[in-house]
Amino acid sequence: MSQNVFPSLPGLAWNVVISPTFATAIKRAVSMKELRTSYSAYPLWKISLAFEFLKGGNRGADLQTLIGFFLLVKGQWDNFLYTVPLDNSVTLMSFGQGNGSTTAFQLTRTLGAGGFTFAEPVQNLNGNPSVYVNGVLKTLGTDFTVSSAGLITFTVAPAMSASLTWSGSYYYRCRFLQDASDFNNFMQDLWDLKKLEFIGAPGNKV
Repeated sequence: MSQNVFPSLPGLAWNVVISPTFATAIKRAVSMKELRTSYSAYPLWKISLAFEFLKGGNRGADLQTLIGFFLLVKGQWDNFLYTVPLDNSVTLMSFGQGNGSTTAFQLTRTLGAGGFTFAEPVQNLNGNPSVYVNGVLKTLGTDFTVSSAGLITFTVAPAMSASLTWSGSYYYRCRFLQDASDFNNFMQDLWDLKKLEFIGAPGNKV
């Protein structure tokens, strides 16, 4: 599983498009009554980027950086880590409640508001998380450990009804949707890339 992080480049256009996608099977009877089956508890997120300019030659190394990254992961073949704008960190996010016996809890992050919320597992941390039990900061290595997949294991099980919260940053694990990309040389040492698409999730789905 790759730990390569998608590069941050200055030519990225503002209109980053993010689309959550589920997998649903629908069977319809002659009477038009439907039977639906959901195959995914959590969505895959389609992400579309556009680069208005990539500096090359004497202007800079943006083009070589992005081409090098695409070649390194061999298009759709390998996965990578990506920092999604506006969905890459949490502050005091709830991820469970103690019951006096359970010691292991998966980190999650929740999106939504107004009574409509949805939680997903977070398995690709960007640095160590800060973990709190009833608002009290716990010490990594003494009070708890964290796995590479975001599983928090407490040394002592949190007490009944104890609130568990965390703060930290995370990536989406993604893969490209195509095996080819079109880089356009529109000016001396300046290139653009009209569309670069990939799919991923804060959990390890690809």
